[in-house]
Amino acid sequence: MRGEEHGTAIAIEEDFRNGGKRNLMAYPFKKILCPLDFDENSIAALDAAAEMARESDATVEVLHVVPIIIQAGGTPIYIDAYTAEEQDSQAKLVELAKTHLAGVKYELKTTVAQPSAAILHAQKTTGADVIVMNTHGRRGLAHLFLGSVAERVVREAQCPVLTIRGPHAAQQPATEHA
Repeated sequence: MRGEEHGTAIAIEEDFRNGGKRNLMAYPFKKILCPLDFDENSIAALDAAAEMARESDATVEVLHVVPIIIQAGGTPIYIDAYTAEEQDSQAKLVELAKTHLAGVKYELKTTVAQPSAAILHAQKTTGADVIVMNTHGRRGLAHLFLGSVAERVVREAQCPVLTIRGPHAAQQPATEHA
């Protein structure tokens, strides 16, 4: 199957040579926002963003959000309490960039905020053409209590969002229906 590029559509070509299937995509994207939470699923999203950037000579905007903790009274903990965590996160981003973004233009940013709001704000301020992010694949009570950053971003983003469900996304057994 071979697709053609129309506007912001993505061209897809399946290659069955040598017994394998390969998808080649021509991206119109020049800025790729990739939020990371440093788990293995988000590293899979970073690898996908890096591959997209290599194929289209794009810049990857890597963002780590240090989540704000809300106290029982509804007030956030004083922001200076996050300084050390933000500095540690910046150092982790530098190390990840060395190993996963070789040959790719990139920018690294950390911020202290509510994760989905920070990602949506970053998309608007950086002018990212696409967001590539992981999803943990939580369902049921875990989803109810922890919410879904990816779900909110997909609903509210002003650009396409590619969600990557990495190898360590939450697995739940399939439910049988009678």
